[in-house]
This record gives sequence, C-alpha cells and structure tokens, in this order.
Amino acid sequence: MKRILSILSLFFFWQMIAFAQPGLRTKLNLLLKDDLFKTSELGLSVYDLTANKYLYRYQSKKLYRPASVEKLVTVITGLSILGPHHRFSTTLYHTGEIRNDTLNGNLYVVGGLDSEFMDPSMDELVQMLYQSGIRTVTGKLIADVSMTDSLYWGPGWSWDDAPYSFQPIISPLMFHKGYVEVSAKPEKKDLPATLVCVPASSYYTLSNQTVSNNSQNDKFNLSRHWMDNRNDILATGSISSTQRERITVSSSSSFFMHTFLQRARIRGVHLPDYTYGELPVDSSAVFVARLSHPFRLALQRAMKNSDNLSAEAILFNTAAKQSGKQHLNREDGVKVIQQFISKLGLDPETYNIVDGCGVSLYNYISPELLVTYLKYAYSQKKIFRELYPVLPIAGVDGTLSGRMKDGKAYKNVHAKTGSVTGVSSLAGYAKASNGHLIAFAIINQNVMQTAKARAFQDQLCEILCE
Repeated sequence: MKRILSILSLFFFWQMIAFAQPGLRTKLNLLLKDDLFKTSELGLSVYDLTANKYLYRYQSKKLYRPASVEKLVTVITGLSILGPHHRFSTTLYHTGEIRNDTLNGNLYVVGGLDSEFMDPSMDELVQMLYQSGIRTVTGKLIADVSMTDSLYWGPGWSWDDAPYSFQPIISPLMFHKGYVEVSAKPEKKDLPATLVCVPASSYYTLSNQTVSNNSQNDKFNLSRHWMDNRNDILATGSISSTQRERITVSSSSSFFMHTFLQRARIRGVHLPDYTYGELPVDSSAVFVARLSHPFRLALQRAMKNSDNLSAEAILFNTAAKQSGKQHLNREDGVKVIQQFISKLGLDPETYNIVDGCGVSLYNYISPELLVTYLKYAYSQKKIFRELYPVLPIAGVDGTLSGRMKDGKAYKNVHAKTGSVTGVSSLAGYAKASNGHLIAFAIINQNVMQTAKARAFQDQLCEILCE
C-alpha cells in the first residue's frame, strides 16, 4: 500500500510540474502581446538552473545591442581569469640614487588603470612618496601611461556624450574617474549659490553663474568648452535645494599628474613639471610605493552602479593578465572575451563585442550568450559567490532600487540593468516561489519609451518569481 501511495505521489508531483510549465509559457505568451512590440523588438531567454532546463526562449539567438548588461560578460570573464583577489594598482618607481632627501634621478608614476583611484587616494599616494624620504627630485617626473594605447574612448562611443561622467576619458592614470563633482547649496534669493568642488585642483576653473531660489531660471547645469578640450567649468541655473552634478575634464592622465604634482609640492616634496615617458625595462628602476584597490570594489561599482570605467578597467586588467603583454589595446580585451566564449561552447564570431561596458553602439550579442554566461557563473561556486551579492537587488539597491518594490519579485531578483537610447535590458537571476533559481536575459530594442520596457521586464520577473 505504501509503495502504491509513493508511486501515486510521485505521479501527481510530475503532473503538477507538467501543468506548471504550460502555465508559465501561457503567461509569457500573453505578456508578449503587449502593444510595446508593435514597434519594438524583444530577445528573451529563461533557464531553470535548479532543474537544469530551458523554460522559455523567444528570439534568444538573435543579436541585439545589449547596453550595460554586457558588463556581465566582462565581469564573469574577469572573475574567471583574474580571480576575486586581484588588485588594480598605481606605482611609483625611481631611477638614480637618493642621497639624504634628494633623488638624483627620475621619478616615475606608472598607471595600471585603477578605476577606483579617487580623491583620498591622491592624498595617500602623495603621503607614500613623502614617507619614502624623497623631498627633491633633480631629474624628471615622468607619467607612464604605456599600459594602453592612446584611444581614450571605445569604438562606437557617442562623441557628444563627452561631458557626461558616465563616459570616462580612459587612461592608465585615472583620477576621480576623470570627472569633477560640484555641489551647489542655495543662499538668499537671487544670490549665487555656494559651490564646492571635488576633487580640489587647479587643473580646471569654475565660473559660478547660479542664482538661489529663482524659479525663472533653468535647473542646475554644468558645462565646459569640451570640443576645444578646455576645462573651464561653467555652473548655471537656479538652486533651491542642495544639488550635485558631475562633468568630465579633458585628459584624465593630465588631470592626475597636475593634481599629484600640486599636492606633492604642498606636502613639501619639490618636483619638476611632469612629462610623459616609459619606465625602463632593465633593472635600473627601483620600487618606491604602490597604491592599489581590490577587484571587489571595481566589481561592486560595475554591477550595482553600472560604472562604465570600472568595467573597462576590469577588461584591460583581464587582458593584461591573460596575454602577458605590457602594452594593450582594445583588441586584446576583445580577444580574451572571444576566447572565453569559445570555452563556453559558443562561436565568438557570431557576436560583435568592442568594449567592456556596453556603451558602444557597435556591440551585438544575444540573450542566449548572456544566459550561457549566467549558467557558467552559477556552476562555478567561487565566481557565483562574488557575483550574486553585487548584482542590483529588486526594490533594494543599485540600479534596481526603484523597481519591483513589492510583489514576488521584490528582493528575489538579482540582475544587471542596461540602458542606452533605444535599448533597455535586464539579465540575472530570479528566485521562484518553489525555491528554484532561474537565469534570464531580456533585451528590449527599438524602444523609445524606456519606462514601458522596464514595466514589461518587471512584469516578466514577477511571473518568474511566482
């Protein structure tokens, strides 16, 4: 009797599973009848990691511009090759001899494309130089940016996005992600607002043309003559409450070196004006100090905040380790990703990947590729342990903090967002009510109203979590 009951229980269990699947498909099929798809395209792939099978696919092999979900490709490749304990570094070396407190030789600042080198990092690097005992350099101060070529944007990056902080001017020597943040605090009506800039540096100028509490003026805005590579920041608009805006400055390496030189002199280290060069490859160079930041910090910024510079730093550092080359270009980074795609059993020639962050209009990948990467990450405990917690959590943090704030999807979706003009994407993991973990990738393309695409994605995630 017990045997018969067990068989019947197992039969009814599998019947429930069989009926559940068409239920999911029916709901998703209905969702795809939305008016959104009269004028736009969709690629979708859904895979049950617990049951080890696909649940739903719609145009999953087609190619789409991914926007920032491409960061998943970069990050998972980077975690696999670099490992979670890798550090991004900026290093000081010298040639010649130090006598008393004078360096009779050259001081080199060697960039390793550390995307997390922020304002406090500059003070720390200057302090390291001071603690080395060097007070005067009689030779040259040399900036070594030879890690990468001189192309500071990726192929297909929009030239008119240059002033915006999401599009960094990339260099092996990065300072404060290549932007200035200006905080504006209102004063009495029609008086200029009080402005505070971070980081402080004489590399740029600031003109304050703001007014306080004047509704007839435009909102707070920062601009500069960026097409002439000028760093003359102009602040305009009405300020009625404390506000913050960011703007890039031209030449990230010059921003770094100018500020390093300025702060070192203030600290009491007498340095000559900087020039550019390359650290000698022989044994004549002597290590002075190294300032580094952990991969985990770049990983978190790339995922939670969708920071483009962090993703590019991961790409170049991954290429440096995999190739062993001292001088890199973007093709080296792309080649590493192509090799990894081959490792996953897909043909890299099927896709077009030209950067690490997804900004480029030339990127074309498929939902199938994204889900294959997510499946791989899940299968590798060391990688999944690093990746899953840094993905934005629905209704909680990162770029999903304002979405899916209630319902089944709340807290149960960990996923990377993506958005450029005409594209909205979401890819990651969803935890279903039955305890199964689902990998999914959604790419909405040719959408002119991002809010509608996001509403569709949120509904789909709600269905997956039911």
